[in-house]
Amino acid sequence: MERRFAIVPGDGIGIDVTREATRVLEAASKAFGFTLTLTSFPYGADHYLATGETLPPGTHEAWTRDFDAIFMGAFGDPRIPDMRHAAEILLGTRFAMDLYANVRPVRCLAERLCPLRAYHAEDVDFVVFRENTEGLYAGVGGIFKKGTPDEIGIQEDVNTRKGVERILRAAFDYAERSGRRKVTMSDKSNALRHAHDVWQRTFAEVAKDYPGIATNHLYVDALTMQMIKDPRAFEVVVTCNMFGDIVTDLGAALQGGLGMAASGNIQPGKTSMFEPVHGSAPKYAGTDTANPFGAILTAAMMLEHVGEKDAGIAIERAVVSCLDAKACTADVGGNLGTKAAGSAVVERILQ
Repeated sequence: MERRFAIVPGDGIGIDVTREATRVLEAASKAFGFTLTLTSFPYGADHYLATGETLPPGTHEAWTRDFDAIFMGAFGDPRIPDMRHAAEILLGTRFAMDLYANVRPVRCLAERLCPLRAYHAEDVDFVVFRENTEGLYAGVGGIFKKGTPDEIGIQEDVNTRKGVERILRAAFDYAERSGRRKVTMSDKSNALRHAHDVWQRTFAEVAKDYPGIATNHLYVDALTMQMIKDPRAFEVVVTCNMFGDIVTDLGAALQGGLGMAASGNIQPGKTSMFEPVHGSAPKYAGTDTANPFGAILTAAMMLEHVGEKDAGIAIERAVVSCLDAKACTADVGGNLGTKAAGSAVVERILQ
Protein backbone atom coordinates (compact mmCIF):
# COMPACT_ATOMS: atom_id res chain seq x y z
CA MET A 1 0.00 0.00 0.00
CA GLU A 2 1.18 3.52 -0.77
CA ARG A 3 1.59 6.02 2.06
CA ARG A 4 1.79 9.65 0.95
CA PHE A 5 3.21 12.26 3.29
CA ALA A 6 3.74 16.00 2.89
CA ILE A 7 6.99 17.10 4.54
CA VAL A 8 7.50 20.69 5.77
CA PRO A 9 10.90 20.90 7.54
CA GLY A 10 10.40 24.52 8.61
CA ASP A 11 13.18 26.48 10.26
CA GLY A 12 16.33 26.00 12.32
CA ILE A 13 16.83 22.52 13.71
CA GLY A 14 13.48 21.58 12.20
CA ILE A 15 15.38 21.02 8.97
CA ASP A 16 18.00 18.87 10.71
CA VAL A 17 15.63 16.60 12.62
CA THR A 18 13.13 16.29 9.78
CA ARG A 19 15.90 14.96 7.57
CA GLU A 20 16.51 12.15 10.05
CA ALA A 21 12.79 11.46 10.45
CA THR A 22 12.41 11.05 6.69
CA ARG A 23 15.38 8.67 6.59
CA VAL A 24 13.68 6.58 9.27
CA LEU A 25 10.40 6.62 7.34
CA GLU A 26 12.24 5.36 4.26
CA ALA A 27 13.89 2.58 6.29
CA ALA A 28 10.53 1.58 7.73
CA SER A 29 8.97 1.39 4.27
CA LYS A 30 11.72 -1.02 3.18
CA ALA A 31 11.47 -3.13 6.32
CA PHE A 32 7.67 -3.36 6.32
CA GLY A 33 6.92 -3.43 2.62
CA PHE A 34 4.78 -0.37 2.05
CA THR A 35 5.34 2.16 -0.71
CA LEU A 36 6.36 5.59 0.52
CA THR A 37 5.90 8.88 -1.30
CA LEU A 38 7.40 11.94 0.42
CA THR A 39 6.77 15.39 -1.03
CA SER A 40 8.76 18.24 0.50
CA PHE A 41 7.46 21.80 0.74
CA PRO A 42 9.75 24.82 1.35
CA TYR A 43 7.41 26.82 3.58
CA GLY A 44 9.22 28.50 6.43
CA ALA A 45 11.22 31.61 7.23
CA ASP A 46 13.41 31.57 4.10
CA HIS A 47 10.41 31.17 1.82
CA TYR A 48 8.50 33.90 3.64
CA LEU A 49 11.40 36.36 3.51
CA ALA A 50 11.96 35.67 -0.19
CA THR A 51 8.32 35.78 -1.29
CA GLY A 52 6.24 37.41 1.47
CA GLU A 53 4.11 34.28 1.39
CA THR A 54 3.48 31.90 4.29
CA LEU A 55 1.36 29.28 2.51
CA PRO A 56 0.01 29.65 -1.04
CA PRO A 57 -3.77 29.75 -1.40
CA GLY A 58 -5.26 26.30 -1.64
CA THR A 59 -2.43 24.57 0.22
CA HIS A 60 -4.60 23.06 2.93
CA GLU A 61 -7.11 21.80 0.40
CA ALA A 62 -4.31 20.20 -1.63
CA TRP A 63 -2.78 18.56 1.44
CA THR A 64 -6.17 17.17 2.42
CA ARG A 65 -6.76 15.86 -1.10
CA ASP A 66 -3.33 14.50 -1.95
CA PHE A 67 -1.75 13.22 1.27
CA ASP A 68 -2.42 10.77 4.09
CA ALA A 69 -0.69 13.01 6.63
CA ILE A 70 1.59 16.03 7.00
CA PHE A 71 4.89 16.08 8.88
CA MET A 72 6.11 19.49 10.06
CA GLY A 73 9.47 20.21 11.65
CA ALA A 74 9.71 23.38 13.76
CA PHE A 75 9.13 27.07 13.09
CA GLY A 76 10.68 30.28 14.35
CA ASP A 77 13.38 32.61 13.08
CA PRO A 78 14.84 35.76 14.69
CA ARG A 79 14.69 37.52 11.31
CA ILE A 80 10.90 37.55 11.70
CA PRO A 81 10.36 39.02 15.20
CA ASP A 82 6.57 38.71 15.22
CA MET A 83 6.81 35.07 14.04
CA ARG A 84 3.95 35.69 11.64
CA HIS A 85 5.04 32.90 9.33
CA ALA A 86 5.17 30.40 12.20
CA ALA A 87 1.68 31.30 13.38
CA GLU A 88 0.15 31.22 9.91
CA ILE A 89 1.79 27.93 8.92
CA LEU A 90 1.48 25.96 12.15
CA LEU A 91 -1.56 27.42 13.88
CA GLY A 92 -3.11 28.21 10.52
CA THR A 93 -2.94 24.56 9.52
CA ARG A 94 -4.48 23.43 12.80
CA PHE A 95 -7.39 25.81 12.37
CA ALA A 96 -7.89 25.53 8.59
CA MET A 97 -7.91 21.72 8.67
CA ASP A 98 -9.85 21.60 11.96
CA LEU A 99 -7.23 19.42 13.65
CA TYR A 100 -8.95 19.66 16.99
CA ALA A 101 -7.11 16.98 18.95
CA ASN A 102 -3.51 17.67 19.86
CA VAL A 103 -2.29 14.30 21.14
CA ARG A 104 0.95 14.20 23.12
CA PRO A 105 2.27 10.95 24.60
CA VAL A 106 4.23 11.41 27.82
CA ARG A 107 6.31 8.25 28.06
CA CYS A 108 9.80 7.94 29.49
CA LEU A 109 11.81 5.49 27.38
CA ALA A 110 14.98 5.15 29.47
CA GLU A 111 15.56 4.91 33.21
CA ARG A 112 18.22 7.63 33.29
CA LEU A 113 15.87 10.14 31.66
CA CYS A 114 13.32 10.13 34.50
CA PRO A 115 14.03 13.22 36.64
CA LEU A 116 11.92 12.12 39.61
CA ARG A 117 13.98 10.54 42.38
CA ALA A 118 11.19 8.36 43.74
CA TYR A 119 10.01 6.99 40.38
CA HIS A 120 11.18 4.94 37.42
CA ALA A 121 10.83 5.34 33.68
CA GLU A 122 7.96 2.86 33.60
CA ASP A 123 5.99 5.12 35.97
CA VAL A 124 5.82 7.88 33.36
CA ASP A 125 3.32 6.68 30.77
CA PHE A 126 0.24 8.76 29.97
CA VAL A 127 -1.24 10.67 27.05
CA VAL A 128 -2.47 14.27 27.02
CA PHE A 129 -5.35 15.33 24.78
CA ARG A 130 -5.21 19.08 24.26
CA GLU A 131 -8.09 20.92 22.62
CA ASN A 132 -6.43 22.47 19.59
CA THR A 133 -8.73 24.96 17.86
CA GLU A 134 -10.40 27.05 20.58
CA GLY A 135 -9.54 28.61 23.92
CA LEU A 136 -7.16 31.53 24.18
CA TYR A 137 -5.50 30.45 20.92
CA ALA A 138 -8.62 31.28 18.89
CA GLY A 139 -7.32 34.84 18.60
CA VAL A 140 -10.55 36.56 19.63
CA GLY A 141 -9.70 39.96 21.09
CA GLY A 142 -7.52 42.91 20.31
CA ILE A 143 -5.47 45.87 21.51
CA PHE A 144 -7.02 49.25 22.25
CA LYS A 145 -4.98 52.49 22.47
CA LYS A 146 -1.77 50.62 21.67
CA GLY A 147 1.41 52.35 22.78
CA THR A 148 -0.33 54.76 25.14
CA PRO A 149 -0.52 54.72 28.95
CA ASP A 150 -4.16 53.64 28.56
CA GLU A 151 -3.39 50.59 26.42
CA ILE A 152 -5.73 47.61 26.85
CA GLY A 153 -5.08 44.07 25.61
CA ILE A 154 -7.94 41.57 25.50
CA GLN A 155 -7.85 37.89 24.52
CA GLU A 156 -11.04 35.86 24.87
CA ASP A 157 -11.10 32.24 26.09
CA VAL A 158 -13.47 30.60 23.61
CA ASN A 159 -15.01 27.24 24.62
CA THR A 160 -17.90 25.88 22.60
CA ARG A 161 -20.01 22.89 23.56
CA LYS A 162 -19.13 21.23 20.23
CA GLY A 163 -15.41 21.82 20.67
CA VAL A 164 -15.30 20.67 24.27
CA GLU A 165 -17.42 17.57 23.66
CA ARG A 166 -15.42 16.32 20.71
CA ILE A 167 -12.04 16.56 22.47
CA LEU A 168 -13.52 14.82 25.52
CA ARG A 169 -14.89 12.03 23.34
CA ALA A 170 -11.55 11.72 21.56
CA ALA A 171 -9.88 11.18 24.94
CA PHE A 172 -12.44 8.63 26.09
CA ASP A 173 -12.36 6.79 22.75
CA TYR A 174 -8.58 6.57 22.95
CA ALA A 175 -8.77 5.23 26.50
CA GLU A 176 -11.14 2.48 25.35
CA ARG A 177 -9.05 1.55 22.31
CA SER A 178 -5.75 1.49 24.15
CA GLY A 179 -6.95 -0.35 27.26
CA ARG A 180 -6.38 2.58 29.57
CA ARG A 181 -8.76 2.76 32.49
CA LYS A 182 -8.94 6.40 33.59
CA VAL A 183 -9.51 9.83 32.07
CA THR A 184 -8.55 12.96 34.02
CA MET A 185 -10.07 16.28 32.96
CA SER A 186 -8.31 19.48 33.96
CA ASP A 187 -9.61 23.04 33.84
CA LYS A 188 -9.69 26.15 36.04
CA SER A 189 -13.44 26.41 36.51
CA ASN A 190 -13.09 27.69 40.08
CA ALA A 191 -11.67 30.93 38.64
CA LEU A 192 -12.78 30.89 34.99
CA ARG A 193 -16.38 30.20 35.95
CA HIS A 194 -17.98 31.19 32.66
CA ALA A 195 -15.34 29.91 30.27
CA HIS A 196 -14.81 26.53 31.90
CA ASP A 197 -18.23 25.69 33.30
CA VAL A 198 -18.95 24.02 29.95
CA TRP A 199 -16.00 21.68 30.55
CA GLN A 200 -17.44 20.60 33.90
CA ARG A 201 -20.93 19.90 32.64
CA THR A 202 -19.90 18.27 29.38
CA PHE A 203 -17.32 16.04 31.07
CA ALA A 204 -19.97 14.70 33.46
CA GLU A 205 -22.38 14.04 30.61
CA VAL A 206 -19.87 12.42 28.23
CA ALA A 207 -18.47 10.19 30.98
CA LYS A 208 -21.88 8.47 31.25
CA ASP A 209 -21.35 7.02 27.78
CA TYR A 210 -18.14 5.29 28.91
CA PRO A 211 -19.08 3.35 32.05
CA GLY A 212 -15.94 1.22 31.90
CA ILE A 213 -13.64 4.25 32.21
CA ALA A 214 -12.94 5.82 35.61
CA THR A 215 -12.87 9.61 35.72
CA ASN A 216 -11.52 12.37 37.91
CA HIS A 217 -11.09 16.11 37.75
CA LEU A 218 -8.19 18.32 38.80
CA TYR A 219 -7.73 22.05 38.54
CA VAL A 220 -4.71 22.68 36.38
CA ASP A 221 -2.49 23.85 39.24
CA ALA A 222 -3.27 20.66 41.14
CA LEU A 223 -2.63 18.64 37.99
CA THR A 224 0.87 20.03 37.55
CA MET A 225 1.71 19.33 41.20
CA GLN A 226 0.42 15.79 40.96
CA MET A 227 2.38 15.12 37.77
CA ILE A 228 5.53 15.73 39.78
CA LYS A 229 4.38 14.06 43.00
CA ASP A 230 3.18 10.85 41.34
CA PRO A 231 2.95 10.52 37.54
CA ARG A 232 1.47 7.03 37.98
CA ALA A 233 -1.84 8.73 38.81
CA PHE A 234 -2.47 9.47 35.12
CA GLU A 235 -3.41 7.44 32.07
CA VAL A 236 -5.26 9.91 29.82
CA VAL A 237 -5.45 13.65 30.53
CA VAL A 238 -7.74 16.00 28.61
CA THR A 239 -7.67 19.77 28.89
CA CYS A 240 -8.05 23.07 27.05
CA ASN A 241 -5.69 24.63 24.54
CA MET A 242 -3.58 26.88 26.77
CA PHE A 243 -3.31 24.49 29.70
CA GLY A 244 -2.52 21.62 27.35
CA ASP A 245 0.36 23.60 25.87
CA ILE A 246 1.87 24.21 29.31
CA VAL A 247 1.15 20.81 30.86
CA THR A 248 2.70 18.92 27.96
CA ASP A 249 5.98 20.83 28.23
CA LEU A 250 6.11 19.73 31.86
CA GLY A 251 5.33 16.25 30.61
CA ALA A 252 8.26 16.47 28.19
CA ALA A 253 10.56 17.16 31.15
CA LEU A 254 9.35 13.89 32.69
CA GLN A 255 10.34 11.95 29.57
CA GLY A 256 13.81 13.38 29.04
CA GLY A 257 13.25 16.82 27.59
CA LEU A 258 11.63 18.44 24.58
CA GLY A 259 13.98 16.55 22.28
CA MET A 260 12.11 13.33 23.17
CA ALA A 261 8.55 14.64 22.79
CA ALA A 262 6.28 13.77 19.87
CA SER A 263 2.80 15.02 18.98
CA GLY A 264 -0.01 14.72 16.51
CA ASN A 265 -2.63 17.25 15.48
CA ILE A 266 -5.53 15.04 14.57
CA GLN A 267 -9.04 14.99 13.23
CA PRO A 268 -10.06 11.32 13.31
CA GLY A 269 -10.52 9.89 9.84
CA LYS A 270 -9.05 12.94 8.13
CA THR A 271 -5.63 14.03 6.91
CA SER A 272 -3.77 15.04 10.07
CA MET A 273 -0.53 16.85 10.89
CA PHE A 274 2.33 15.62 13.06
CA GLU A 275 5.14 17.64 14.64
CA PRO A 276 7.82 17.23 17.29
CA VAL A 277 7.11 19.38 20.33
CA HIS A 278 10.39 21.31 20.44
CA GLY A 279 11.09 24.66 18.83
CA SER A 280 13.43 25.68 16.03
CA ALA A 281 16.46 26.59 18.25
CA PRO A 282 18.09 28.66 15.46
CA LYS A 283 21.52 28.87 17.12
CA TYR A 284 21.87 25.09 16.89
CA ALA A 285 20.72 24.81 13.28
CA GLY A 286 23.21 22.97 11.08
CA THR A 287 25.54 22.15 13.99
CA ASP A 288 24.67 18.42 14.04
CA THR A 289 23.77 18.58 17.74
CA ALA A 290 19.95 18.53 17.83
CA ASN A 291 18.23 15.44 19.18
CA PRO A 292 16.25 13.84 16.31
CA PHE A 293 14.37 11.34 18.49
CA GLY A 294 11.33 13.57 19.08
CA ALA A 295 10.94 13.95 15.30
CA ILE A 296 11.55 10.24 14.75
CA LEU A 297 8.97 9.29 17.38
CA THR A 298 6.58 11.73 15.74
CA ALA A 299 7.12 9.87 12.46
CA ALA A 300 6.25 6.66 14.32
CA MET A 301 2.99 8.26 15.54
CA MET A 302 2.19 9.30 11.99
CA LEU A 303 2.72 5.79 10.65
CA GLU A 304 0.50 4.27 13.32
CA HIS A 305 -2.18 6.86 12.54
CA VAL A 306 -2.31 5.86 8.85
CA GLY A 307 -2.43 2.13 9.63
CA GLU A 308 1.24 1.11 9.69
CA LYS A 309 1.14 0.13 13.34
CA ASP A 310 3.92 -2.48 13.18
CA ALA A 311 6.28 0.01 11.56
CA GLY A 312 5.49 2.63 14.20
CA ILE A 313 6.13 0.16 17.01
CA ALA A 314 9.41 -0.91 15.40
CA ILE A 315 10.61 2.70 15.24
CA GLU A 316 9.88 3.24 18.92
CA ARG A 317 11.67 0.02 19.81
CA ALA A 318 14.66 1.14 17.74
CA VAL A 319 14.76 4.43 19.66
CA VAL A 320 14.61 2.55 22.98
CA SER A 321 17.47 0.34 21.82
CA CYS A 322 19.53 3.40 20.90
CA LEU A 323 18.89 4.96 24.31
CA ASP A 324 19.88 1.71 26.05
CA ALA A 325 23.13 1.66 24.09
CA LYS A 326 23.64 5.42 24.51
CA ALA A 327 23.64 5.71 20.73
CA CYS A 328 22.08 9.16 20.98
CA THR A 329 22.80 12.85 21.33
CA ALA A 330 24.35 14.50 24.38
CA ASP A 331 21.10 15.79 25.89
CA VAL A 332 19.97 12.21 26.54
CA GLY A 333 23.30 10.76 27.60
CA GLY A 334 25.16 9.93 24.40
CA ASN A 335 27.85 11.51 22.29
CA LEU A 336 26.47 11.20 18.76
CA GLY A 337 25.51 13.99 16.42
CA THR A 338 22.08 14.39 14.84
CA LYS A 339 22.95 12.42 11.70
CA ALA A 340 24.66 9.59 13.55
CA ALA A 341 21.76 9.24 15.98
CA GLY A 342 19.38 9.02 13.04
CA SER A 343 21.62 6.42 11.42
CA ALA A 344 21.59 4.36 14.61
CA VAL A 345 17.79 4.19 14.46
CA VAL A 346 17.85 3.32 10.74
CA GLU A 347 20.33 0.50 11.32
CA ARG A 348 18.16 -1.06 14.02
CA ILE A 349 15.06 -0.94 11.84
CA LEU A 350 16.82 -2.60 8.91
CA GLN A 351 18.76 -5.26 10.80
